[in-house]
Amino acid sequence: MGELPDALYDTLVEAAGAYFTPAIADGRYVAWVAELDDRSGEIVAGAGLQLRELLPRPDVARERLVGGPQGLVVNVYTERAWRRRGVADGLMRELLRWCRGNGIESVVLHASGGGRPLYEKLGFTPTNEMRYDGSS
Repeated sequence: MGELPDALYDTLVEAAGAYFTPAIADGRYVAWVAELDDRSGEIVAGAGLQLRELLPRPDVARERLVGGPQGLVVNVYTERAWRRRGVADGLMRELLRWCRGNGIESVVLHASGGGRPLYEKLGFTPTNEMRYDGSS
């Protein structure tokens, strides 16, 4: 969802490795990839899900409490040559199927302009989230 300044590349790779190694092992991060074919093993797209523990909260209809972790969809990316071919749609449907099967009732994401139509088609709706940048 943006360009990374060259000066931050190595720092990001190191920090990401420090996060992903334990998070994948303990299940706080789950990911899916789409391969071109079994022979080449070329990855053409991917999607990740960060599981974060939240306080118990009312569901959207305010009828019952929702428990368990919330899934934050991250790192959804499709190589340019494979965009608009249903690859991201398939990955997201599998991610959401996994969430349903694992009791993840709340799933959120931050959509790019290009990704918004896909997420809306899958049932995501805009919310009132705000962000604090820490400069005040």
